[in-house]
Formats: sequence, C-alpha cells, structure tokens
Amino acid sequence: MRDYYEILGVERGCDEAALKGAFRKLAMQHHPDRNGGCEEAAGRFKEINEAYSVLSDPQKRAAYDRFGHAGVNGHAGAGHAGAHDVHDIFNEVFGDVFGDMFGGGRQRRSGPARGQDLRYDLEITLEQAYAGAEVTIDVPSAMTCETCEGTGAKPGTSPTACNACGGQGRVRASQGFFSIERACPRCGGTGKLILDPCDDCHGQGQVRRERTLSVRIPAGVDDGARIRLAGEGDAGARGGPRGDLYIFLSVKPHDLFERDGLDLLCTVPVPMATAVLGGEIEAPCLLGGENCDGNCKIMVKVPEGAQTGRTQRLKGRGMPSLRSRERGDLVVEFFVETPAKLTPRQKELMREFAGLCGEQQHPKSAGFLNKAKRFWDDVTGC
Repeated sequence: MRDYYEILGVERGCDEAALKGAFRKLAMQHHPDRNGGCEEAAGRFKEINEAYSVLSDPQKRAAYDRFGHAGVNGHAGAGHAGAHDVHDIFNEVFGDVFGDMFGGGRQRRSGPARGQDLRYDLEITLEQAYAGAEVTIDVPSAMTCETCEGTGAKPGTSPTACNACGGQGRVRASQGFFSIERACPRCGGTGKLILDPCDDCHGQGQVRRERTLSVRIPAGVDDGARIRLAGEGDAGARGGPRGDLYIFLSVKPHDLFERDGLDLLCTVPVPMATAVLGGEIEAPCLLGGENCDGNCKIMVKVPEGAQTGRTQRLKGRGMPSLRSRERGDLVVEFFVETPAKLTPRQKELMREFAGLCGEQQHPKSAGFLNKAKRFWDDVTGC
C-alpha cells in the first residue's frame, strides 16, 4: 500500500490546514463526476479519501506514524475510507458551500451509525510477556443510555420527525449549475428532533462510563504489539453496532533482564575463586513465568579462567515466539568479583598466591592448579 502522506503530497509534519488544503485540491481534481466516470479517477479518488480519513484523525494519525498501515488496519482498508463514508468526508472538507456540487445525489445516512474505535495503552511486565497473562482493564467508553434506551428522549416520549428536512436529515438547494446538499441545520442531520430530552443523557442517547474488561495477553508479545477486541469500543449512535477496542502493549523494563528479540540477557556476579578454578553458579531465569518473583534460578557452568564479559548461552531458556514454537536463549554474562575487604590471613595467602603465580610453571599445569586449589580452599576457609 502507498504511503498516505505520499498520496496527499504532504510532509509528515504538516498541520491540519495543509492537510485539508491538499485533500481539497486533489479531491476536486479526481472526483469521478468531474472526470466522466473514469474508473482510474474513481480509484484515485477513493485512495485520496482513505488517506485523508486516517491523517485527519489525530488518534489514527499517531498510530499510523508509529506503526504504518498495520497501526490503522482496524480503521481503514484498501479501497475504502474506513469509518467515514467517502461522500461524508468530501462534505466535511468542502462544507456547506460545495456540499454536493457534483450532483452525486447520495444522501447522508441518518439511521444507525457504527461507534468509534478506541485505543487503550497497557503496560505489562516481562514475566507476563514471557508466560502470557489474563489482565483486567477499565476502559472509559460511550454506552447506550439505559434510561431512554438510546433514543435521547425522556421515557414516555419519542423523537419527532424534523419539519425542516421532512425527516431526511439533509436539505438541498440549487445555485446556478450546482446542486448543493448539506446536513439539516435544525436537526443536525439526524432527521429527528428531541423536544423533551432524557435527564440522564441530555438528549445524546449515550452516557460515558468505565467498563471493566478481561484481556488475554498471549505469551511472547513485545513492545508495540496490538490486541483487537471486536465490538468493545464506543456504542453506536441510534442503535448502531459498537466500534472496536485496540490495546497497544508496552513491556516494562526489567531489573535483571534485557530483551534482544527472543533472547534474554542478564549479568551475574562470579566469585574470584570460581572464576579461576571453574564451577557452577546460580543465575536468574523466567522459568516460573508470571508467578516468578525473580527468585527462580538455574545453574550455569563457569569454565576455568573465566573473565568478566564472557558469556554462556543456555538454549531454549529465552522468550517464546508469538507465532511459532521457537524459543530464544538465555545469555548469561559473567562479572568476576574482586574481594574488597580481606583479613590479615587472607592478605597473607594472597601474597603467597602471587608468589605461586611467579613460579616457572605453566598456569594450567597440574602442579599449579593443585596449589591454586589448596590456596583458595585456605582463603575461603578463613
């Protein structure tokens, strides 16, 4: 799919006025009625409307700027203008002056309308991303007023047909060669008048309240992942269907681990004696998943002569893949600890060890290693 900014010929940082001006120019140029019904012009006109329907909405534009077309899949798709009708977008930009200047003759719908899509930003822990989780969220959304059942009229009364537009929601007038259609100024395009409004929703037919929803977080998600809950957005007007809820995930930084794709990286302190002689140490892991409080451990082998910065890779101990059975690795980096406070006896043994290192023996010879082992046994025994 082509870039929306490229379609409208504007820069990414353009303001609303520049965006509207570019759309106005292109829409006038490519309107099908102005091009004799040319299919190519009609396709270009739909493409222009689709781009404007996304970029003119601040929320959708922000999602598009961050995630591209994937961020607005629920709002707009190829060949149509998403949540807006193409004719309505044209009227919104050209306003009352040009409303239906090309005589398309299509009336704006005054019946049920789909509710708005909503966005919810949710921060999760690395443990939740590792094992998956079930979380609850409170989402403010528009709900159908229970008192008036969405009519906007006080119980016992009903909306009446607008006498200005005959209940059509649109009024039309001719000016020279142009036939101009616009939303009825009296009823706002609904075709109905509420003479005695509901006390709870004040004639809107909707009230805004928090809804508690349960969300399943799949194992393996990463920053920027998006979950779509169909039908959990705002309630539709006049009995229309609900919009969708899009949950954008971010993973909270962890105290012990860094994530690199499917791999987990951590740094573990290694006692000097273990680094010299080799052995095993405990390293943190996420094997316990969401229930792991950071105390889950796994044994890691330390080779003889290990230096700070050396790593050991534990296969299959990293993050699970969201779309396959693959798992990453746990990469443990060693940090060799140097004793800071020594007793007089330990200092004496260190000097003895320094002397041993100065002997004409290969550092990995059996004699040297045996002496080194006895030395470290004495040091750690002090």
